[in-house]
Amino acid sequence: MSKPIKNRYEFVVLFDVENGNPNGDPDAGNMPRMDPETGYGLVTDVCLKRKIRNFVETAKEGEPGYRIYIKDGVPLNTSDKEACTYVGVDPEKLKEAKKKDDQLDRKLRDFMCANFYDIRTFGAVMTTFVKGALNCGQVRGPVQLGFAHSVDPILPQEITITRVAITTEADAEKKGTTEMGRKYIVPYGLYRVEGYISANLARKTTGFSEEDLDLLWTAILNMFENDHSAARGKMAVRELIVFKHDSELGCAPAHKLFDLVKATRNDGVTAPRSYKDYTVTVDETHLPDGVTCTRMG
Repeated sequence: MSKPIKNRYEFVVLFDVENGNPNGDPDAGNMPRMDPETGYGLVTDVCLKRKIRNFVETAKEGEPGYRIYIKDGVPLNTSDKEACTYVGVDPEKLKEAKKKDDQLDRKLRDFMCANFYDIRTFGAVMTTFVKGALNCGQVRGPVQLGFAHSVDPILPQEITITRVAITTEADAEKKGTTEMGRKYIVPYGLYRVEGYISANLARKTTGFSEEDLDLLWTAILNMFENDHSAARGKMAVRELIVFKHDSELGCAPAHKLFDLVKATRNDGVTAPRSYKDYTVTVDETHLPDGVTCTRMG
């Protein structure tokens, strides 16, 4: 395995949606998530990490060290048992084994970090064997994302749709030949999400490497490219802005770097409908010493 990263990073991702629902709220009829006080759109960190996981699984399918722990259809216990097998421990006798080996938790954690990319990147809580007292590790990942929020308030639209197919024969007799339905869309929204990468946690805990970092940038830039659907409309990452510190602990507070990135609506635009309606700038003249900026996308 490659050596862990040695530099702290912060990054800003700008992505947009056109005539789609970027992240529906199941508690609100799948309406696009919003801040009710301001009208700004929201996309959860969990949603974005799912896109990254899916891309990595597709790009690195079957490659050792790049498996995905949090995935559909695979119980977490199944993956946890692999760690037990690797260290030669019976999951039913974990309490006794931990008394004999006080490093057992660390060995289990190290196995999971080495084999699962998303644990190595985002961390995970792997305490699923409650009865056996197994703790594969509560790993705090070096890569953390916040919620994405739209640059301007959004105005979701509820669109009525119809279908000619009828579900049951009884429905056909009662309803005729057409069923009605609804879907929500955001006509256009530009979203911004901020992220953090800790070299200190990478070195001490998960071993997140330079190769893992390169894959993360690729996954972020392409996280919507293999995830298109009618419900989400047209979504695309427009730009990835990366701040690199020349040390492990960093040279400046993260918020000062994020404040250098501005996305402003162009003059004369009242209702943005494309990325061209905005101008994105990075004030590199005020970059702190020891920090460099790279723009991708």
